[in-house]
Amino acid sequence: MQKIQILFPDPVMKSLRRLAEVEDRPVSEIVRRAVDRELEQRTGLLAREKQAPPIFPTFDGGRVLAAAEDLRSVLYDDAL
Repeated sequence: MQKIQILFPDPVMKSLRRLAEVEDRPVSEIVRRAVDRELEQRTGLLAREKQAPPIFPTFDGGRVLAAAEDLRSVLYDDAL
């Protein structure tokens, strides 16, 4: 294990100490477990990013029944 120094705001540190007391565990263990959970979640995200992108469902709309230049007149004639 390696030792590092982390600075927490006073309210966070107070909450960590209270939780450590309630769970009868050291603050360091609570922080290590939280970091482990975060790394597991992010590692999962990174692993998914390396996979092929998802294939989105498509459909066949059939053949075109009007020429592109006639679409405006076909659209507005149907609406009236």
